[in-house]
Amino acid sequence: MLASRFVKENVYVGNAHVDSVADRGWLLGHFKSAGDVTHSEDVEVKWYVYPRGDQRAQWVTGEKRTALLILISGRFRVELPGRSVLLARQGDYVVWGRGVDHSWFAEEESVVLTVRWPSIAGYAVPDAACE
Repeated sequence: MLASRFVKENVYVGNAHVDSVADRGWLLGHFKSAGDVTHSEDVEVKWYVYPRGDQRAQWVTGEKRTALLILISGRFRVELPGRSVLLARQGDYVVWGRGVDHSWFAEEESVVLTVRWPSIAGYAVPDAACE
């Protein structure tokens, strides 16, 4: 097994695809256990495989974070006010800042890397498969 913890050395070695299953794709952020090297109030990192047709259950409104989404594979659409952004080629990405409402839709099975900052609570959709 690749994943292992070295508490004394404050290091975690893992595989994003494997580890992402445990926490709706999130690998790093405020929601990880305090004192764990993966706990951060500054940034959140997510690696997620979105099934074809998956979509966010509701729009994020009143956004207080900046976000970067990078397409690893698939076709993934990000909905922004007055604009729809299609990520279709590996490496396509979109960045939006604080105050920008958003939603998303996986046109095909898609692997997406998400980085958000700062890491703050309050955006999870109750009982959703992923945020």
